[in-house]
Amino acid sequence: MKPPAFDYLRAATLDEVLEALWEGGSDARILAGGQSLLPMLNMRLARPSVLVDVMHVDALRQVTASGDALKIGAAVRQAQIEHRADLVGELPLLAAAIPWVGHMQTRASGTLCGSVAHADPSAEIPLVLLALLGSVHLRSRKQRRTLKADDFFTGMMATARADQEVIEAISFPLARPDTGYAFREVGRRHGDFAIVACAAVVDRKGARLAVGGVADMPMARPLPLPEEGSALDDALETFAWDLNARDDLHATARYRRELVRRLGRQVIEEAVRRRDGVTPPPTGHQQDAA
Repeated sequence: MKPPAFDYLRAATLDEVLEALWEGGSDARILAGGQSLLPMLNMRLARPSVLVDVMHVDALRQVTASGDALKIGAAVRQAQIEHRADLVGELPLLAAAIPWVGHMQTRASGTLCGSVAHADPSAEIPLVLLALLGSVHLRSRKQRRTLKADDFFTGMMATARADQEVIEAISFPLARPDTGYAFREVGRRHGDFAIVACAAVVDRKGARLAVGGVADMPMARPLPLPEEGSALDDALETFAWDLNARDDLHATARYRRELVRRLGRQVIEEAVRRRDGVTPPPTGHQQDAA
């Protein structure tokens, strides 16, 4: 199937992007890497009157490490970040997760901000942004605002971005001393969306676990450390049920809850080992055992 007719604007400046979105409103769509939007156009699930291509706007192609965060512009491709020389030291959680975002070919085109804008509940980059308490920088012709990831994702492929706003950049807090990070996911095949994905951040006070692929959007909450007796297992049990898992073609709700319990404990234990400087087993993709 071919997409419906639309106008195409290759924006050269951020002002052109903002003006096009202001005039087009809900009929305008932003085109970045195109890995989500183009299939939706071909299936006629999206019918914009104008596509605003942001990939040639220099202001959106910047990656800056300032203060305690790495800020990544809307036109920065996933492969550029994946091959960033300092990524493991700067953002070990993103470094562990990004190889499992689609395939090498899709990462060569897709953008991090595009994945965040699409807000698929199984996607890895929104999950990492949520686990790290990252931020989304929005801009329209009238205003700039910054939202925490907790406030940005609002439901199944739904966000707090207004029609006339562009995601200018996202910010990931840089790795902190005495803190461990770990990521794991289970899927049918490498490159598929995860059936369940877990990302953990652990310091001396406690753990933060983010889970994707179960609820309508990635969810996170603080959890106890493994050494606190049965408290972690009890908290994971409650978290697994609170996610309201549902049966679908890929897995049952019961299976997803069990993955949350097991993967959740595994990533927290692995993050503890990383925090303590003990070399853990490799993290990454596991084949679905169903």
